[in-house]
Amino acid sequence: MDLLLEATNREELEHFWFRGFRRFVGTALASAAGGGRIRILDCGCGTGVNFSLLERHGVAFGLDLNERGIAFARRAGRTRLARASIGAIPFPDESFDVATSFDVLQTLPVSIERAAVREMHRVLRPGGALVLNVAALDCLYGNHSVLAEEVRRYSRRGLRALVEEPGFRIERLTFTNFSLFPLMLAVRSIQRAVGLRPPERAEAEISVPPAVINRPLEALLALEALALRRVDMPIGSSLLCVARKA
Repeated sequence: MDLLLEATNREELEHFWFRGFRRFVGTALASAAGGGRIRILDCGCGTGVNFSLLERHGVAFGLDLNERGIAFARRAGRTRLARASIGAIPFPDESFDVATSFDVLQTLPVSIERAAVREMHRVLRPGGALVLNVAALDCLYGNHSVLAEEVRRYSRRGLRALVEEPGFRIERLTFTNFSLFPLMLAVRSIQRAVGLRPPERAEAEISVPPAVINRPLEALLALEALALRRVDMPIGSSLLCVARKA
């Protein structure tokens, strides 16, 4: 995980995947926030780069168990941070309007995964929203999965069951990165066929590609983000979920 955080901290401002991710999540956050100034908790905030996105809608807080991730966030000037587990959130009941968790749940053991969703439900006020992004589809397991220490990748049915268990009502559940799916399926199938790399040799998975590749892929995801404002995607490498506490 330290390798992933270091690579992410270097690359996430320019990499086409992260820029597409922020477009997808930005629309979901706007829907969840409802136009007001709110309190947001990012569970598994990593290096804190998503605070700039969250703070468009209110006051953002973050927690992460990884000391290096918290250190990166503090060096970037973030102060509302706690070093803590998503399975034991150190905030009172009903203290936030929105809880987010981006690409964290797939790395957790089953017991902590379920506790995490219950904890996010607990700290949300009635009517509060949950915004999740998770890795999707076992067929896309590859070198990046090794680097990210993925325990699982989700199906729509599996994520729906997990989110509804503590009492969330799902408002939207869609795949994202639909436009990249054929390429990713081919690349990761080949990676599994030839043998997955160990984490220390998988860092290239998160390096910014040359501009001649990075810019067109970013533009492709920007078009997909526009389409997502109107329709759900039938397949993709990630699942984006917006759910509401009753």
